[in-house]
Amino acid sequence: MKLNKIETVGEHKIFQIRETTDDGKYHRRIITPDMNVSKEDAKIQETAEKVWTNEVKDAYAKHQEEAKKNSPLHNKE
Repeated sequence: MKLNKIETVGEHKIFQIRETTDDGKYHRRIITPDMNVSKEDAKIQETAEKVWTNEVKDAYAKHQEEAKKNSPLHNKE
């Protein structure tokens, strides 16, 4: 697959990645600020380094923790 497009979305700067497959179709996925991008395409790594400041990473981690606390699955009695 070849990287086709990176979109940065929302306050937590989540990446929407679009790649093209060998047969010309699109494959889409997301990458969040808590994910390791060291094995990703160089363009993804560069974008992450610019966009995912410590402030963004901390805010995302806090958001995830709050979402987990408020999840009905987490609060199951």
